[in-house]
Amino acid sequence: MSDTRVLQARQIPGIGELAIVPFDIERHTPTAHAWLRSDHARFWGMKSLNADQIRDYFQQLAASDDFDAFIGLHDDRPTFLMERYAPAAEAIGDHYDVQPGDVGMHVLVAPGEKRIPGFTWVVFVQIMDFLFSDTAVERVVVEPDVANEGIHPINRRAGFVYHRQVELPGKTAWLATCTRDDYAAALSASL
Repeated sequence: MSDTRVLQARQIPGIGELAIVPFDIERHTPTAHAWLRSDHARFWGMKSLNADQIRDYFQQLAASDDFDAFIGLHDDRPTFLMERYAPAAEAIGDHYDVQPGDVGMHVLVAPGEKRIPGFTWVVFVQIMDFLFSDTAVERVVVEPDVANEGIHPINRRAGFVYHRQVELPGKTAWLATCTRDDYAAALSASL
């Protein structure tokens, strides 16, 4: 592994190595910009932003105590983007009773050059394991666009409970949460 700041890594049979590293603005912004401008990332709502605007966005995240960005690597190649945030600092925090131990998550798996069966699922497990590796985290909160039909089955498979639809800036979203116990039960059921 060439990046010495690896926060989590594991070898997955039939897939290869997945790792999570901190988002490096200089190194990762061009890649994130290309991903976020693709139709694949339309639910992120950043398709029209130029490279400078994407850089500014990640600089704002880096300057905040409430947000973190990470790049996921597959065999040392950037493959997914993840943001971790304090739900009280986002619009979703106005729509439910934020509890200590809640953490929000956004994820984008880049379009692959070749299809690897089960890849998105193992990336999602990697991210959830990473989030729950912080002992202060008790529940993961997500707010996917209701029209994002690709992510809902993955969220549910991971144990997310869908509570209700909420209106957020730029989208109608599902409020969904996943506790440690929900996640553990979902993983046991998927084996």
